Amino acid sequence: MSRPQIGLALGSGGARGFAHLGVLKVLREHNIPVDLVAGSSMGALVGSFFAAGQNIEDMYKLAFTFKRKYYLDFTVPKMGFVQGKRIKEYIRLFTFGKNIEDFNIPMSIVATDLYAGEKKTFTKGPASEAVRASIAIPGIFVPEKINDRLYIDGGVIDRVPVSVAKGMGAEFIIAVDCAHFDADPNINSIYDVITQSIDIMQDELVTAVGVSTDADVMIRPDVSNFSSRAFTNIPEIVGAGEKAAESIIEDIKKKLAAWKGSTEE
Repeated sequence: MSRPQIGLALGSGGARGFAHLGVLKVLREHNIPVDLVAGSSMGALVGSFFAAGQNIEDMYKLAFTFKRKYYLDFTVPKMGFVQGKRIKEYIRLFTFGKNIEDFNIPMSIVATDLYAGEKKTFTKGPASEAVRASIAIPGIFVPEKINDRLYIDGGVIDRVPVSVAKGMGAEFIIAVDCAHFDADPNINSIYDVITQSIDIMQDELVTAVGVSTDADVMIRPDVSNFSSRAFTNIPEIVGAGEKAAESIIEDIKKKLAAWKGSTEE
């Protein structure tokens, strides 16, 4: 092959993670192929739709019509407020009921094993289960039970799964980081408290240890003005992803060309 295996590492970010869509659109428009995908939390949701075979135009329609009420099937609080069956069915529908191993593009979905406190990477089995596990915000969603293990949000343990993409065999990794903490006085519910707390935790973790530098390109859409909890500015969030990708697309092309040149020496 005259080019490297290109992997995407799509990170967490709640509603801000819809910026991943804008990045995918720009990569397609500039004929940058995607050979594999690693996704964590919202990156798992967007990435799974893409890897399962949804086209970008349909994904834009889905995003622009998405409402938070689609997944708010409340339950009596024990391990979470949201049962998660509604969003699981939504995921199943838009991944065509596929198992991960049957995706058009190889994918790894990152979740956190609540028992062991370890990263779990799903590469096989029902996509709806793995993605539901990966987006299970602790305290909000009831943890997803798979094979007698409880799993929660992948972003808790791996905000941008660069190392996972590398482990899949990616030779050139494009990472997208949509999770940024910003001071927000609009804390009005327990949902806001929990999600804001997680944003703070992830930001501190990244400050302490850094997002993996193994990515060849790191794209950080400017989504700081948008809430990770609300789904009211999706077109603007997607647009931020487009803008960030466009600003770095020539650099991606140059690095890919340099990779090809280095293999011919």
